[in-house]
Amino acid sequence: MSIRYIGGVLSATAATSSTTAASGIWTLDDQMQAKKAGNWPILAASPSTVEYLVVAGGGGGGGWAGGGGGAGGYRTASSFAVASGTALTVTIGAGGTGAPAGADAAYTNGNDSVFSSITSTGGGKGGNYTNTGLAGQNGGSGGGASYNLAVGNGTSGQGNNGGTGVTGSPYPAGGGGGASAVGGNGSSSTGGAGGAGTASSISGSSVTYAGGGGGGGGNSAGVGGAGGSGGGGAGGNGSPSTAGTNGTANTGGGGGGAGSSSSTGTSQQGGGAGGSGIVIIRYADNFDAAASTTGSPTITVAGGYRVYKWTSSGTITF
Repeated sequence: MSIRYIGGVLSATAATSSTTAASGIWTLDDQMQAKKAGNWPILAASPSTVEYLVVAGGGGGGGWAGGGGGAGGYRTASSFAVASGTALTVTIGAGGTGAPAGADAAYTNGNDSVFSSITSTGGGKGGNYTNTGLAGQNGGSGGGASYNLAVGNGTSGQGNNGGTGVTGSPYPAGGGGGASAVGGNGSSSTGGAGGAGTASSISGSSVTYAGGGGGGGGNSAGVGGAGGSGGGGAGGNGSPSTAGTNGTANTGGGGGGAGSSSSTGTSQQGGGAGGSGIVIIRYADNFDAAASTTGSPTITVAGGYRVYKWTSSGTITF
């Protein structure tokens, strides 16, 4: 018996009525009844699992001889179980603030990003040798060190440690850790480069996230370190002094450390702010669209996937 197509999609499952079975024709009512009964494989009601990428906000860069901020934590996996009818939280972590000129601790780590039960840890702020000094801080990736102070440590499975600083003039600082690599150590005249981030194609194209901030060049002729691939900000130069560069928004990149020709006064520069985080999920496009979302995610259907990308906090309900 031949099968005809009239006003709908043919299903591979058994027909729901004797008329359909005899004729091979699926009416729209047949299709709806099959879908309600769970016998409609062409478009299932909702996915049971999704793939996710959760990147936290990057840490702020330090002040004089400032360490680069650590990248926000980077977490990704497939087959994360979801259930229909329950709103899942999406939180986008803000980047940490950079060190203001001449201040010890008035700057911050990055903020956590969240998808449902998955939390990525904000990046650690870079070290700061101004006044009493501050070590690089722990985070998703750790902040780079200033002078002989300690580096910040990364979180296992999310990022890497920051790099070390140099005790001799011009005191170049360490770079912040990145998702794929530790922050570079300061050398005799150059701040350490930020640790490299990690590329993901979950959005449909390859994008690198979670690069560490470059270490500041310190003073004199010191040169700031390069920002890590994946949105890390570059470190500032020593003389003429320049501020650290901000991490790139929605990459989780760490802020660059400051380069300053002195630890006080008008020549003191500030560290760069960390870049904000991002949350992306996707699942096969033979499943229905989500029942509802908040936070205005960008939604695309391409390459066999439905992709939801948040740059501001919200929810999703399947």
